[in-house]
Amino acid sequence: MDRAEIEKLGRLEDRHWWYAERRWLLARTLGGPAAPGARALDVGAAAGGNTRILRRAGYECLALEYAEAGAVLAQGRGLVVTRGDATALPLQDESMDVVVAFDVLEHIPDDKRAALELYRCLKPGGRLIVAVPCDMRLWSAHDVAVDHVRRYERDELVALVEGAGFSDLDVRSWMVLLRPVVSLRRRSSTGSDLDEPGRLTNAALRAVVVAERYLPVRGAPGVSLLLTAVKPHH
Repeated sequence: MDRAEIEKLGRLEDRHWWYAERRWLLARTLGGPAAPGARALDVGAAAGGNTRILRRAGYECLALEYAEAGAVLAQGRGLVVTRGDATALPLQDESMDVVVAFDVLEHIPDDKRAALELYRCLKPGGRLIVAVPCDMRLWSAHDVAVDHVRRYERDELVALVEGAGFSDLDVRSWMVLLRPVVSLRRRSSTGSDLDEPGRLTNAALRAVVVAERYLPVRGAPGVSLLLTAVKPHH
């Protein structure tokens, strides 16, 4: 993702409906507060919105960001940041209790190597939380503009994570209700869809994605996939 897109993300993420609900999903997935001394890594942290959720939950957090623009934004928000590549994480083996990689793997050509690195840096019993865009039928100019390499099919994502050694996988769809709208918009897309909606539009779209919390749609086709997995004990 180029500098302009990262800076736009930093301006929008605190109030944009999509980022707000994604933060809620992360907080819900984390569950209760962290154990004392628990450490969490946010891979591809960008401006640090998800890192702040981890910190709020009580984790000792490290934001990992490949791009200088994202690292500068996250540091400006008081976060501990290191620059690095997800295929060669600058971390010791088994040093993290939780690793979050939201909308990261789809940018990486060698996603298998990245998945192995996520596995390596987690402690046994540690949790991986991943979100990715799904379904190549939704591929559009938006994906090109934000430097996606792929959109994942559900079985493809499961195979990637299981192949790295993880177990106890749980996968759910997200943005199921808005998929028809996204599909229609992407047909005429000429670039990134990331923009600032008006206040009423933002509230309406947030209400739609919030409704998914209470509906049995996790297995239906959506726009993104949310996966959790565990590194088994040796």
